[in-house]
Amino acid sequence: MDTSEKKYNDSLLFTPVTIGPLTLRNRTIRSAAFEGMAEHYSPSEKLYQYHTSVAAGGIGMTTLAYASVSRSGLSFETQLWMRPEIIPGLRRITDSIHSHGAAASIQLGHCGNMTHISTAGQIPIGASSGFNLYSPTIVRGMSRKEIAEVAKDFGRAVKTAREADFDAVEIHAGHGYLISQFLSPYTNRRHDEYGGSLDNRMRFMRECMNEVMTAAGSDMAVIVKTNMYDGFKGGIEIPEALTIAKELEKCGAHALVLSAGFVSRAPMVVMRGAMPLQTMTHYMHPWWLKYGVKAVGKYMIKSEPFKECYFLDDALKFRAELKLPLIYVGGIVSREGIEKVLGHDFQCVQMGRALINEPDFVNRMHNENRQRCGCDHVNYCIARMYSLDMVCHKHMPQGSLPPCILREIEEIKKKG
Repeated sequence: MDTSEKKYNDSLLFTPVTIGPLTLRNRTIRSAAFEGMAEHYSPSEKLYQYHTSVAAGGIGMTTLAYASVSRSGLSFETQLWMRPEIIPGLRRITDSIHSHGAAASIQLGHCGNMTHISTAGQIPIGASSGFNLYSPTIVRGMSRKEIAEVAKDFGRAVKTAREADFDAVEIHAGHGYLISQFLSPYTNRRHDEYGGSLDNRMRFMRECMNEVMTAAGSDMAVIVKTNMYDGFKGGIEIPEALTIAKELEKCGAHALVLSAGFVSRAPMVVMRGAMPLQTMTHYMHPWWLKYGVKAVGKYMIKSEPFKECYFLDDALKFRAELKLPLIYVGGIVSREGIEKVLGHDFQCVQMGRALINEPDFVNRMHNENRQRCGCDHVNYCIARMYSLDMVCHKHMPQGSLPPCILREIEEIKKKG
């Protein structure tokens, strides 16, 4: 037995773990990083092949990302829209995931003021009326009737996931999407029972969770992604976020994913590193948005330094005050980082970019004692995921990347 084998002799990584009614074969979960691989809001062959590869690569559970609970919550044609017509396509994916010994989860949410009339079929809705510069679009505040209906949409989406044989759902209550828009004082300026105090701002979340838990029943795991902080002045900070997390625990959530950031204000708080604007605008359409982002993108999208396990210090504050299972996400790129997180009593780790780079990273850690994935954090995959799909630059065919993108990748690497 060599030194590295001794080091991981008592590791929890490859031991089973229970989340609510669900048991996973190991402590790894493919995070709900948006693949951008759906076609016309429906499952595609590319989505099937990608999640099959991650399941075959040894993951405990893989998560299909960014599925909207209703038409009004759609921002992109490459998103999934939860409706009966797509159940056969979803079931084909879950059957394949299960055949490789992994569990299947799907992230459910509503984009709220980040939607577009062309995809949502209506003027975007949110907690409050206004203008979302980052979409850009006019936004209409939701009526009480709409609030009740969207909460029911969450329950209906869970039922659709059940019919498609998913083992778990992940409810997106962070990152500045609709539930988060009600929670955050930055986007919630209501003067009724859904606005003002934190207890009022949590009301919509509670109503959604009530529908979700009822639809999930006793044999489906419910995970919630929630913010530890929004990442800018005037947003949610850790003290309020702890109250929200405790409320989710009361609502019956089986586990929480602790994240941070707001896609419309502080996107790189979520992902860290530099946003490759040349890459982003190269793939972006329409033309006016491309040139707008080129002109002001560096002011709108602030870089945040990347380091391994970048959310861990803050997540430990939540671990100290919560009893339910916690799933760590944020900068997991090595076996050493995983062991460090699990050693702090987190039940699982989620990985996104590591598995875009290496879908079989979990098997490689197990079979080859591989210590680190090959991701170099240049964020090419993130820069193109809302225009095309989430693909690592290392997987692009030789000669397919234009010189301007190659130069940008090399510049980001040099800056570290």
